[in-house]
Amino acid sequence: MMSRIEQLIGEIEEYIDGCKYQPLSNSKIVVNRDELEELLVELRLRIPDEIKQYQKIISNRDVILNEAHQQADSILAQASAHTDELVNEHEIMQKAYAQANEIINQANLQAQDIVEKAVSDANDIRQSAVQYTDDMLKSLQTIISHSMEGAQGRFDAFMTSMQSSYDIVSSNRQELTGAVMPPTEADGSMPIE
Repeated sequence: MMSRIEQLIGEIEEYIDGCKYQPLSNSKIVVNRDELEELLVELRLRIPDEIKQYQKIISNRDVILNEAHQQADSILAQASAHTDELVNEHEIMQKAYAQANEIINQANLQAQDIVEKAVSDANDIRQSAVQYTDDMLKSLQTIISHSMEGAQGRFDAFMTSMQSSYDIVSSNRQELTGAVMPPTEADGSMPIE
């Protein structure tokens, strides 16, 4: 089952794929800032919820360990009860001790196996949760980086356009200054700059 974070990342990727390219560019795109920010805000809000879910899974390790201890205690109690039933006569008592010790050893081995498996499963779940979260954050980091690059490209294009307009205005002013007759000193007017 796909998580909401994965869905959001998919939506962001589809959104980016659907954006138009910036004029005269094969790599830079034009994005609607509000739409992209809305997706990123929801993604940022969803990450803590999914981390909490993984923490719940990891906390289930304690439940598994408790069940393992309960099973071990139950086996030990059965062994103890069985031993009590066999202590009436000397031969039976010796057999009972031998059987009880064997059952206790088996119970300890089973309990140890259950505990080790529970710890291993919990560690695997925790590692998967950490890896998954890191992968999601890496994807988000890539998306933000691409957005920043796009914004920088648009800003650079804007500044280039402004510089071009500025140069045209300056050139026009110089042409106007050359076309106007310089004023005489007698009329006291200031030259055009």
